[in-house]
Amino acid sequence: MPVTAAAYAQALVGQTPTPWGVVAGLGVDAFTANPLLGRDALEPLVAAAEAASAGVFVLVRTSNPGAADVQDLPAPERPLHESLAALVAALSGRLAGAGGLSGMGAVVGATEPAHIGRLRELMPDSIFLMPGVGAQGGRPEQLGAAFGPDPGSALVAASRGIAADPDPAAAAERLRATVWDVSAA
Repeated sequence: MPVTAAAYAQALVGQTPTPWGVVAGLGVDAFTANPLLGRDALEPLVAAAEAASAGVFVLVRTSNPGAADVQDLPAPERPLHESLAALVAALSGRLAGAGGLSGMGAVVGATEPAHIGRLRELMPDSIFLMPGVGAQGGRPEQLGAAFGPDPGSALVAASRGIAADPDPAAAAERLRATVWDVSAA
């Protein structure tokens, strides 16, 4: 899998040499990575992000209902999502930014707020990408524990709840105001 991950990294943030010349990758600013193949498969993605000054959001505790089937499984010392968080924290220094936050982020679903505080403890420097607000049932009022000292330490994602609102601009503004309030708490 490390060979496949390296090819993905080339396609996302690098370039691929070919007999006809170099083919540029997509040049993305950040991408999501699945850590379930292990650190060796994650390593080429982190290295490529580091070389490209890009970010990586590792799936730690996602927002879908079935996430608990795997990510909450007890392991000898802690649930799997906490082990994944420890992996993110161990790699976060490689993508450390000047402002104190790391480009080594984590997908942390807003639908299970009981996990958020513990995950913030385990990943104090990581930016949380937080799907699940709105249509999936996540409530922005319950996300205060996701935010570290920097309000940029969590990115709250909402789409269907805003798009389905009769006034999407007003819905987006309400969400922004609520997130801003909880991020400053």
